[in-house]
Amino acid sequence: MIAVSAYELRKVYRVAVRQPGLLGSLRQVIAARTRDITAVDGVSFDIEQGEFVGYIGPNGAGKSTTVKMLAGILHPTSGQVLVNGVSPVREREAVARRIGVVFGQRTQLWWDLPTVDSFEILAALYDVSAADYRRAMRELTDLLELGEFLDVPVRRLSLGQRMRADLAAALLHSPGVLFLDEPTIGLDVMAKAQVRDFLTRVNRERGVTILLTTHDMRDIEELCRRVMVINHGRLMFDGDLESLVASAGLRTIVRLQLAGAPPARLAVGQQLGDGAVVVAAVDQSSRQVDLAFDRRSTSAAQALVAAQQLGEVRDVSLIEAGIEETVKRLLEQ
Repeated sequence: MIAVSAYELRKVYRVAVRQPGLLGSLRQVIAARTRDITAVDGVSFDIEQGEFVGYIGPNGAGKSTTVKMLAGILHPTSGQVLVNGVSPVREREAVARRIGVVFGQRTQLWWDLPTVDSFEILAALYDVSAADYRRAMRELTDLLELGEFLDVPVRRLSLGQRMRADLAAALLHSPGVLFLDEPTIGLDVMAKAQVRDFLTRVNRERGVTILLTTHDMRDIEELCRRVMVINHGRLMFDGDLESLVASAGLRTIVRLQLAGAPPARLAVGQQLGDGAVVVAAVDQSSRQVDLAFDRRSTSAAQALVAAQQLGEVRDVSLIEAGIEETVKRLLEQ
C-alpha cells in the first residue's frame, strides 16, 4: 500500500528583483520586476507503508520545500501529492490528522507553557479521546523519557529535551506517516542516539512510515533502508544504500595484513591481475597493503585472488566508501 505519493511535483517562487539606486527603488514601487525561482522541479516518488526513507541533498536543494508540500503547508505550483490516498491540497485537515511533522529548527509547542500543557492542547486540537491520550502519554513518556521535564516550561528545555517533546507531540494522535526535517540538528551525541533509537522503534513496532531529511549522514546509515538524493530541485537518485554507493563509482578498499613483508617493488598505483585491482597504499613496517577496486565491475573475491601474488595473507578487512563521500561524488557528476 502506498502511504505517500508525489507525481511531477513542482514549486516555483516569484521574487522581486532589486534595482539599484533611488530611481530603481521608485521603479520597483511602480512596476516591480520579478523572476521565478524553481525550488522543486518535477519530483516523483512513491513511499510504501512502513518504509523509512532518507531524503538528502545540499542546502537549497528542495528538501524542506518538498516536505512542506507533502504536509499541506505549501501548495505545489503543479503536480500531485497524495498521503494515504488523500490530497493535502484539497483536504488539508483530513491529511493533518493522519500525519506528524517535526521541523528541527522550529517547535509546535507553546513556549511559555509547561510541556505537558502543550500536549493537552494538541490532544484537544486533534480530538484525541481522554483514554487514548493517557495511553499515548504513558508510551511516549516511557520511550522518550519525558517524565523529568513534563512540568518544565518549553523555553527552559535543553535542545535535546525539546526535540524529544516535539517528537512526542507529533505522535500524540497516532499518525501513520511522520515527516521529519532535520530532527537531530544541533543535538549532542547522546541526544542523537536517543532520537535514532526512538525512531527505529516507532518504525518497526508501530509500522509508522517515516520520511527523514537530514545533513547528518550517520542518521541515514543507521535509520534508512532507502535513500533519495535531490539537487537543484531534481531527484538524482532513489534506491537502497548499496546501490547509492555503487552509483557513485567510488573504489572499495581491501586492507590486507600480510604474514611477511610486502614485495619490495610493490608501489602505489601498480595494477594486479588483469588490471582491475590497483595498489592504493603500502606500509612495509606494518606489513599492510590496501588494494582498490570498482565494485561495479570487480567483486571482493576477485580482488582477493589478485592479492595472492603478494604472499600469505593473515587478515582481511573491507572498507566501503562513506555515505557522505558518496553523496558528494554523486552531486558532482
